[in-house]
Amino acid sequence: MGTWREMRLFETAGPRSGPRWAVVQYALSGFAGLILLAAGGVYLLERVGRTEAIRNAKELTALAGRGVVEQHLSPALERGDPAAIRQMDDAVRRTVADGRIVRVKVWLPDGRIVYSDQHRLIGSRYALGPDELAALRSGKTDAGVSDLRAPENRFERRFGKLLEVYLPIKDRSGRKVLFEDYERYSSVAASGRRLWLAFAPALVGALALLWLVQIPLAWRAARRLERGQEDRERLLRRAIEASEEERRRLARDLHDGAVQDLAGVSYSLTATAAAAPPAVAAVMREAAEDTRRTIKELRTLLVDIYPPDLHRTGLAAALRDLVAPLGPRGIAVSLDVAADVDLADEIETLFYRCAQEALRNVVKHAQAQHVLVQVESNGAVSLTVEDDGAGLPVHLNHEGHFGLRLLADLAREAGGQLRVNSAPQRGTSVTIEVPN
Repeated sequence: MGTWREMRLFETAGPRSGPRWAVVQYALSGFAGLILLAAGGVYLLERVGRTEAIRNAKELTALAGRGVVEQHLSPALERGDPAAIRQMDDAVRRTVADGRIVRVKVWLPDGRIVYSDQHRLIGSRYALGPDELAALRSGKTDAGVSDLRAPENRFERRFGKLLEVYLPIKDRSGRKVLFEDYERYSSVAASGRRLWLAFAPALVGALALLWLVQIPLAWRAARRLERGQEDRERLLRRAIEASEEERRRLARDLHDGAVQDLAGVSYSLTATAAAAPPAVAAVMREAAEDTRRTIKELRTLLVDIYPPDLHRTGLAAALRDLVAPLGPRGIAVSLDVAADVDLADEIETLFYRCAQEALRNVVKHAQAQHVLVQVESNGAVSLTVEDDGAGLPVHLNHEGHFGLRLLADLAREAGGQLRVNSAPQRGTSVTIEVPN
């Protein structure tokens, strides 16, 4: 069995709850946007705060290294002299160790640690990493998260995540050595957090104020749109009423004028043909037959323009008249109108126009063999015209089909909806449903 793709051409329904629902949607989407912007702003502020805290840590390390540690570097310290080590311990405890800094190290370029407040590291030799060597060469302060897996950092593992700041300083001979301190990363994060917390309330408050200001503006815009929609529907209603009135006038004028005149001509031709010579009589009888055929076509047109029995005899009778011409065209029709359907005049007219438009499309495009016209009442009342033809051409979508657009507007005005479903070689179904 071949595959096929259903083509939903048109479906329309009335507004959910007017401008109130539109403003609620706008407010919810605006609030979601507010949350996203606030989250993004807080994230950026946190990053800026952390960056600023690391910069401050570098400045403090530079002050401690060049202002304190560098002054106590001596050949005796490099030899491991206990007195020099005690002197450096005193200087470090007074000026560097403030609770945030948990370790201090001084390295020679060859990787030997000449001083650390953890004395077991003094005299140990480890290969300097590329960042430390780059800092020695450039003379700039650098920082990064400490690698606690490295053996030279084994005594710092108990402190958890640490920020390692290192800068080159000079001993008394002018040789560059590397000064390192290890700061608790939680202290850096806390400093950054204090910074962004100082700005976050202002940022979030400004965004919230902007959101609150937009809501009344959105409400006014929604009300203007609603009034525009009401004006449009009022104009449409007047246009439909004027169209119906014009249909009645045209039908009345044709029936009372041209149709009656042509009927008189037909009678005259038939009566005259009886007394005319045979050759003339044949021509006159043919003319009378043509006149009667024209009268019949005009009366069919009158039914299309305005069904005279719609509100007098009811929708079922009008639909029977509407589908009658399909039989001679070879299209079988099933008409099913529920007996308990009682419709207002405007709904009867709407259903009739929908059936008329759908059947016109069946005759023109469908190449159908069978058509179902059904009126049901189940809470709401609906009319369905369904055929087994070739389906509507793709170009007859809701953008280009004026008849469907007009019916959709009328259905929406009545508080209902119009659905048109079509698939290639699977026929077309047109359904209009309104509250009963």
